[in-house]
Amino acid sequence: MISIKKINTLIELHKIAVLAEEIWHECFTDIISEEQIDYMVENFQSFKAMKNQVINQGYYYLAVRNDDELCGYIGVKPENDDRFFLSKLYLCKDMRGKGIATEMLRRVFGEARNIGKKSVYLTVNKHNTHAIEVYKKTGFSVIESVITDIGGGFVMDDYVMEYKL
Repeated sequence: MISIKKINTLIELHKIAVLAEEIWHECFTDIISEEQIDYMVENFQSFKAMKNQVINQGYYYLAVRNDDELCGYIGVKPENDDRFFLSKLYLCKDMRGKGIATEMLRRVFGEARNIGKKSVYLTVNKHNTHAIEVYKKTGFSVIESVITDIGGGFVMDDYVMEYKL
């Protein structure tokens, strides 16, 4: 049985960060270099980075469990306008294709609606065709194409996608 619950402790956040490193190293090797994966994990997906996002940037995280076993996570940030930022939505490889990502997205939409947001937006790598297909199937549409310098000699070549609530 799938459960999605807000993370309330640093111990839980640390478990998410450990899972993030595992997922990133199996998920993105065909899309970006190993060096960029390491850089992005350290700067955006590590415990230190996530803790900073929660304490200083207004993010919060949700743990996704299958029969109490951690299998995915969601990172979101309510913006100061009418938008809700879906920063992270990741699921272990063996749990994909079972409708869990759809449940995760439903939860994100519910979180956004509960605080009066009008849309959810995200960024996705232009070469992450599977994720793009999932988002489009769910009702997201591409609203922008962006290249963002993330430091370390790396860029993110992304689509910005939006779902109107």
